[in-house]
Amino acid sequence: MTQFTFFVGVDIASASFMACVGTAPWKLTVKPEKFENIEDGFASFLNWLKNNNLPPEKTVVCMEATGVYSEGLAYFLFASGYTLAVEPPLNIQRKFPANASKTDELDCQYIAEYACRYVDKLAFWKPRADILEKVKVLLTTRQHFSVQLTGHKNALIAVNRKKVASELAKQVHQDMIEQIHKHIKVIDREIRRLIDEDPNFKQTFLLLMSVPGIGLQLAAHLLIHMQETLDPRVLAAFIGICPIKHESGTSIYSPPTSRHYGPPVLRKLLYLGACSVRTHKKQFQQYFFRKVAEGKHKKVVLNNIENKILKIACAVVRSQKPYIPNYVSVNPLVLKKA
Repeated sequence: MTQFTFFVGVDIASASFMACVGTAPWKLTVKPEKFENIEDGFASFLNWLKNNNLPPEKTVVCMEATGVYSEGLAYFLFASGYTLAVEPPLNIQRKFPANASKTDELDCQYIAEYACRYVDKLAFWKPRADILEKVKVLLTTRQHFSVQLTGHKNALIAVNRKKVASELAKQVHQDMIEQIHKHIKVIDREIRRLIDEDPNFKQTFLLLMSVPGIGLQLAAHLLIHMQETLDPRVLAAFIGICPIKHESGTSIYSPPTSRHYGPPVLRKLLYLGACSVRTHKKQFQQYFFRKVAEGKHKKVVLNNIENKILKIACAVVRSQKPYIPNYVSVNPLVLKKA
């Protein structure tokens, strides 16, 4: 592992960002300074790093994941040769007092200190392939259209049930529904076209599509997230479908439950996939009713099916072999003894 000497904390906002520098054992060596969150500001920040003698090979820059606010600086620093860590805000917030003062100057110092103390746990950032970035944008756009589609459908139902209704209102909602359906179809075709451009992505996508319960949207989402890891336990924890225990002593106890945060669209798609295989796939249907008969809650069983789908998806991608419906796993030791 690279031995870093300097730790730069960056607190990003929409229009500007604040940065400071520290060393290990933790000590603030360069006080916070403010830069504009535009290309000129990025260049000024790079000159600031060089003027403070912070070579790329000895420096790690840490910032919070703030979506599009941090994206421009992240790409710029990566292209400039600096090692970059983009951490979930909650990870950093949990390491410092909740009742402490909150300013941009203090926040960037907390981020730099976090990078210094937990450098061995940092996940270093690198940009995704352009194709996957475009697919991600299209998936987000598709989700926005889906929300609008549901809103117009509900509004149309409400207008149709009114005693005194407006024909114009009905027509407007109907036109919007038809237009959104067309846009969604165009987006789906473009997602498929982009994935088909890259043979590796196309192969992985087809393998994912072979798994029961996985359609185009879920396969595209998984294709993006599986670039980071193929460990189903890590993915389940990230998505938020990994049951977490809550018990202490003899008086505090609640049934294990999944956390209520993570990528909501991916979690929803997995849930819908689990509902689909429970209804249409005999193997999953038998499992569902057996567990319910044993006293398991229906939502818990569906959560187990979601994890099973995720486990199968990771397995087919690792093995580069499509899903086999009647596949039976055999312990190699049994074959050896035979």
